[in-house]
Amino acid sequence: MSESESEEAWEYSLYIPNDLRAVTVCRRTLRLILTMHGLIRFVDLAELLGAELVANAVRHTDGPAAMRVRWGRGTLRVGAWDADPEPPGPWQSFGQIGAPEWMEAGRGLALVRECADLWGWQPLSRFGNRGKYVWFELTGDGDVT
Repeated sequence: MSESESEEAWEYSLYIPNDLRAVTVCRRTLRLILTMHGLIRFVDLAELLGAELVANAVRHTDGPAAMRVRWGRGTLRVGAWDADPEPPGPWQSFGQIGAPEWMEAGRGLALVRECADLWGWQPLSRFGNRGKYVWFELTGDGDVT
């Protein structure tokens, strides 16, 4: 598929169980979606950041989760929904993360904050479902600078 064909807007959602193995499923699914739409320039970074969001959704909540991938107007948005309405945390930068702790906790949102062009979260309450949606956007060439 050519790059010009990828200008058409599209969206995918993948609903996942509360199981850490779902992170691998999401990574591979995201890679396949972006490759098939000719957006290979975003694959590595989107896969890294998307896996962090999905891992947080699965690791820090008890309910189901979902990954959503959307393309439109030259912007890739990847997000993770989970059933917990509390804000994501901790709000740390790489400078605040201590050496021993940074290897296991706190790096996911720091990576998203540092590498995404834009990111955010929003509480959700629709059709009786509660939770939050944490997302990031990539534009341009998809490279980390």
